[in-house]
Amino acid sequence: MAELPQTAPVGADDAAPVDEGSLDRVAGLKRSIEGVILGKPEVVDQILVSLLARGHLLIEDVPGVGKTMLAQSLARSIDASFRRIQFTSDLLPADIIGVSLFHAESASFEFRHGPIFANVVLADEINRATPKTQSAMLEAMNEAQVSVDAGSYPLPQPFIVIATQNPSEHRGTYPLPESQLDRFLMRIRMGYPDAQAERALLEVQQIEHPLDAVEPVISASAVIRLQHEVRRVRVDPAIADYMVQLATATRNSEKLSLGVSPRGTLLLQRASQARAFISGRDFVVPDDVKAVAVAVLSHRVVARAPSDTEPIVLDIVDTVKVPL
Repeated sequence: MAELPQTAPVGADDAAPVDEGSLDRVAGLKRSIEGVILGKPEVVDQILVSLLARGHLLIEDVPGVGKTMLAQSLARSIDASFRRIQFTSDLLPADIIGVSLFHAESASFEFRHGPIFANVVLADEINRATPKTQSAMLEAMNEAQVSVDAGSYPLPQPFIVIATQNPSEHRGTYPLPESQLDRFLMRIRMGYPDAQAERALLEVQQIEHPLDAVEPVISASAVIRLQHEVRRVRVDPAIADYMVQLATATRNSEKLSLGVSPRGTLLLQRASQARAFISGRDFVVPDDVKAVAVAVLSHRVVARAPSDTEPIVLDIVDTVKVPL
């Protein structure tokens, strides 16, 4: 992949750096997570991008590489509510969103909130639930609310779903439909740690788990303020054209039967803004787009032949000309 200049886009000469207090909060949150997730700084950056871009994160990998631990370390680092939902084949939609119960004394129904009503929701092994149960997450993830009977109930803010799933070839899994995948801002893989990080993992967990020592370093209201700041990160027209060209290239690719939708392009912009923000800039550069493009776009396309879509999207990112 060609090295890109880390310069401001045209017209960004008067751009001011991100507020130092905001950067300190992001840095503190990153340090807290990295104290648990060793040797994976790029993965920590991706979960921060998802949080600050108001998106949801899907982590796909084999068991035992730290998917659940990553979600828990983020949740414990924020002074906010956290719920874990263990997805199984017998899980019902009401077990996620809640249920209306009839009270004989008042002759009325009362809605009992399900575990989806939390700031950080861990949907553990989401592809072990049936498609009907998976679909219960759609409205919550897309509109930050839940509709039950005749009522709609807003979810607390900030709100992020971090879902883990095992590879589809594992037994007892149901593939996530395209509509469900599209609700996730990013899909990432943890990967195995290198030898040095794995050796450090043995040492730090010999006596106690580092997750037990994690304390909140940022409030929920501070996260909301950071999310508002991310929305103000400037996207130069040339950068916007670049993102549209990437989306168009997926639609014209001979290797793909389904390209990226306009929603995918919008989310690519949002993720690029968040990546620029955590890098200390209030404007997006091409490297921000390239850093998040594969994680944002690869689960929104369908290959003509059964294959992993990440190499296809990576090839498109490497091929499309970047703005100077």
